Amino acid sequence: MDIQAHQFVKFFDSERSAKLCQLATVETFRDDAIIFEEGEIPDFLYLVLEGEVLFRKQITGNNFQIVAQAVPNDFFGEFGILDGQPRSAQAIVRGRAVLAKISRNIVIDILNNTNGEVVLKLFHYVIQRLRTTTEQYVKQLAYKEKMVLVGEMVNTIIHDLKSPLSGIQLSSGMVREMYPDDEETVEWCNLIQAQATRMAAMAEELLEFARGSAVLRKRPIKILETLKYFEKLNRIYFQDERVNFSITCPEDLIVEFDDMKLMRVIQNIAINSVQAFDSNGGNVDLLVRKFSDRIRIEISDNGPGIPESIRANFFEAFVTYGKQGGTGLGTAIAKSIIDAHQGQIYFETSHETGTNFFIELPFSATSD
Repeated sequence: MDIQAHQFVKFFDSERSAKLCQLATVETFRDDAIIFEEGEIPDFLYLVLEGEVLFRKQITGNNFQIVAQAVPNDFFGEFGILDGQPRSAQAIVRGRAVLAKISRNIVIDILNNTNGEVVLKLFHYVIQRLRTTTEQYVKQLAYKEKMVLVGEMVNTIIHDLKSPLSGIQLSSGMVREMYPDDEETVEWCNLIQAQATRMAAMAEELLEFARGSAVLRKRPIKILETLKYFEKLNRIYFQDERVNFSITCPEDLIVEFDDMKLMRVIQNIAINSVQAFDSNGGNVDLLVRKFSDRIRIEISDNGPGIPESIRANFFEAFVTYGKQGGTGLGTAIAKSIIDAHQGQIYFETSHETGTNFFIELPFSATSD
């Protein structure tokens, strides 16, 4: 946006607005550029013209807590300008940002020569933003506390699961060895072992999410084989729920990523679709397309669509709708996995036609 259209500039009359625009310095900042550090003496007021700026406080070592953000048409640094006290947080750019800088002396001079009505409007905005920042900070603290509890709970679950899962895998392995010529028995034993391994992996992934990072074990895989394996693991579940599941994927497509975590993402999305059918049955179709620099996985259903009330926050943790016992973590974990792969996940939804999820991942391997 142009500086003339910024709300801070528009607080003032035409003469002072023109002066602000004339004396402001417009700069472009790269990703992760630090605008100012916590504790610095304030020297500028900043107007956000493009991009996003995060404000964070150092907790321990290199760990920071984000307390607020500024987007186009916001301004920041006004507290230090007005009271002269050191900066209360670090300001850092996310992505790329274009900011207009106005020196403290200029701002103070213009405010001293501005009528009271304008100053009141300015302070009203500052107070409203302070309230919003406080609400965001409280929300983040509550989220952090929930994640600590989730981590402690999952640690306990993993510890308790190890013994019974080992017993299941050992028993199924023994049965398989007793009847090596019975193909059906061998198949069921393999399935039991795969599901036991999958349960342990799901618990580990939840623990990774609670810690704030997804650990990737990337390797070249034939994506069609991975998707067929996913269908095999869920075949009985789909049949019981009267769901028609289909896969369309190039046979020779080899990609490099964590196949277990990819299945976890697909699992979370597909299960959401099945649950939305509410035992009435339906179709879930999986389509993979290859582009020059990426692949796109599309997961479509003909269900009732995602409720409008949760669409904007769908990938946030603890967001759920109409599920008994739902935690609201499935889609948040899915997004964290796709983010770790430097990909994107988004959706299109309608009450009339259902929901399409799109997963786009960098294409970093070649086909056979």
